[in-house]
Amino acid sequence: GTIDAPIARHPVDRLRMSVQESGRPAVSHYRVLQRFAAHTYIRVELETGRTHQIRVHFAWRRHALVGDPVYGGRLAIPAGASEELATTLRSFRRQALHAERLVFAHPVTGSTIEQEAPAPADFVDLLAALKRDAAAR
Repeated sequence: GTIDAPIARHPVDRLRMSVQESGRPAVSHYRVLQRFAAHTYIRVELETGRTHQIRVHFAWRRHALVGDPVYGGRLAIPAGASEELATTLRSFRRQALHAERLVFAHPVTGSTIEQEAPAPADFVDLLAALKRDAAAR
């Protein structure tokens, strides 16, 4: 799918961004990789690069990222979650967001720079707990 919704600074909370008609264009393309009982693992490709774009777009669609206190609110443990998943979610202390691949133009030469990074251990552990929880239901 695609989320095409302009983003601007939040009108009240100046530390946050929000979807607003008066904002700058922001387009996020996403693909569902795996669905779990109460979570979805997705891949997102940005057409634009606005501040907090992924977090703002998905919170606006009411699908905030795990571990995002700014745009997602307080932690919610899904009904029927295994104790392992509940513990893993409680201990995940950041947004469940990982830039696997970045591609951008070098600011001086204009040449294409591409960087890749494997998912960190806490992210891998979270996905594993989600998979085990879904399989046990």
